[in-house]
Amino acid sequence: MNAHVIPQELRQAARPVRSLQVLALGLVLALAQTLSARADMPGSFADLAEMVSPSVVNITTSTTVAGVNQGPRPVVPEGSPLEDFFRDFMDRQDRGQRPRQSSALGSGFVISEDGYIVTNNHVIDKADEIQVEFFSGEMLEATLIGTDPKTDIALLKVDSPTPLPFVPFGDSDVARVGDWVMAVGNPLGQGFSVSAGIISARERALSGAYDDFIQTDAAINKGNSGGPLFNVEGEVIGVNTAILSPTGGSIGIGFSMASNVVTKVVDQLQEFGETRRGWLGVRIQDVSEDVAEALELSSARGALVTDVPEGPGKEAGIEAGDVIRTFDGKTVEDTRELVRIVGSTDVGKAVDVDIIREGEEITLAVTLGRREEAEATAVPVAIEKSDPVEKTLMGMTLAVLNAELREQLGLAEDATGLVVKEVAEDSDAFEKGLRAGDLVVEAGQQKVEGVADLEARIAEAKDAGRKSLLMLIRRQGDPRFLALSLEE
Repeated sequence: MNAHVIPQELRQAARPVRSLQVLALGLVLALAQTLSARADMPGSFADLAEMVSPSVVNITTSTTVAGVNQGPRPVVPEGSPLEDFFRDFMDRQDRGQRPRQSSALGSGFVISEDGYIVTNNHVIDKADEIQVEFFSGEMLEATLIGTDPKTDIALLKVDSPTPLPFVPFGDSDVARVGDWVMAVGNPLGQGFSVSAGIISARERALSGAYDDFIQTDAAINKGNSGGPLFNVEGEVIGVNTAILSPTGGSIGIGFSMASNVVTKVVDQLQEFGETRRGWLGVRIQDVSEDVAEALELSSARGALVTDVPEGPGKEAGIEAGDVIRTFDGKTVEDTRELVRIVGSTDVGKAVDVDIIREGEEITLAVTLGRREEAEATAVPVAIEKSDPVEKTLMGMTLAVLNAELREQLGLAEDATGLVVKEVAEDSDAFEKGLRAGDLVVEAGQQKVEGVADLEARIAEAKDAGRKSLLMLIRRQGDPRFLALSLEE
């Protein structure tokens, strides 16, 4: 027998041994990973709490509320025996309607040794006086530096005879779901309180255009607003702002505005006393699956431009119907992301914007304006329902926009399109949201001035084998693209 050849019987006997070895190795690795994970778990938050507490503050505000005289005053004839009685009664009523003081509680944290403090805007909104209480019990009066209602952030300043302990901001973008966090604040006015949990989710949006909330199960209650959310290194990665609760108390769903949003706002408030956000100057909507199909896009991604008023976008050559795919080198998934990216970009910065126009990729250079200035522009007039000559297409009863209708609808003399009079409830147009009073401006990314134009666009789309037709609609001055089905 060859010494280098292992008999079949021995090879078969060795297989279970190898399987056991592999299984044992797997168990050892799994145990090592478990032990490593447990080693990362803080055994106690006591050291962290002791380190950051001197920088967390309680905030008390005082607001003067004007008295309101309820109801009409009784009229008593002069010389009536009840005149003195009613005069005394009304004097007592008037004293009850004198201005009164209203107070509110919240939290905040010191971000510099010279006394800058961050909190929520809703904590100090309309306050006449703002008092800050430190962990040591010291009380100082605060001055409001600036606010940003869009992110619910406010910046305060106190004057202290000695340098104040402060906490640094961390990078919220590197925080992960499952990371340990600690919230510190003044819940329900109970004074300094600490709660701990994990990050439950990231990039949550509630109602604001610039929302980027960290969701956490660390207990957050009324009075925690404006307080910091710390990572285990003692860095602020969020400002506790809101809770989701049917009872008004914590049920483990709290929201903290991400620090990478807060720091940009705070820097601007500290430098200018107000925010200065970038402005592209276009109206946009998300790219839905049917709109992507109508535009022959490879994916339903980006921001579809619906209108380009006077501003940076128009000056750069952006047009209605363009799909913005990247902005300043950053990928644009949807409208919310584009708004956030543009808003966080410096005013006056020249950026490259990559768009898709009629299937062609184009790069345009845009110099951003300032959103706060642009928001002061007038709102277009509303479109009202008219009584036009009828023509029914795609479930819509349409009328050509003429001079008489322009006057009735309050539109500019150069406005063109088809006015929607009625929409069949069983049509795709009704399902997509078209209603009486809407104005059809474009079809197939071409202007529509008459019924024949729309009929031609429908025919062209069908001949090209498309399943839907992209239409630009204006409602009360606001534009929106809709992809209507061509299938009967």
